[in-house]
Amino acid sequence: MTKEPTSPEAVPEVTLRPATAKDDAFLFKVYRSTRAEEMALSGWLDVEQRSFLKMQFQLQRDFYKQQFPEAEHVIILSGGEPAGRMMVDRTRADELRGVDIAVLPEFRNAGVGSLLIKGLLAEATAAGIPFRIQVERSNHKAIRLYERLGFSNEGETETHIAMEWWMKRPPSKARSTSRKKHVKAK
Repeated sequence: MTKEPTSPEAVPEVTLRPATAKDDAFLFKVYRSTRAEEMALSGWLDVEQRSFLKMQFQLQRDFYKQQFPEAEHVIILSGGEPAGRMMVDRTRADELRGVDIAVLPEFRNAGVGSLLIKGLLAEATAAGIPFRIQVERSNHKAIRLYERLGFSNEGETETHIAMEWWMKRPPSKARSTSRKKHVKAK
């Protein structure tokens, strides 16, 4: 049975604090939770899964440090408890980039992720820029959340979907051309 999202009034207080080296074990727990379904299908022993995921976790961290060296990395707290992690890159003038947003299973479908994303959308709107994020193709729940919030699919790779939200989308040539065809002359 799927838990229905909680009403915004019922979402516990969500706060953020900078991630530190002391958070490494928690960050691995969050990462591991994002791969749980995949690992359940692997047939591997727990020790094999842990070893594989430690390696993948480190590779992900290295990639993020290389690609987004100035990204803000925070721990998400819900009701004062560590609930997940978020990385946001604010270094480009033409976009606000969600590098990674991950919430532990026990905090999912409680409005935590929606609240954070809506805050980022408000920030992007105030700056007049789009909010962009890459979502794993296998993360159907996150894709549905982004679609529900008005994101569009801006491209796909074998493993990820590029999602974008922009309050004031500039009209593309195709859009403006098709619009002109339907305008009645006075």
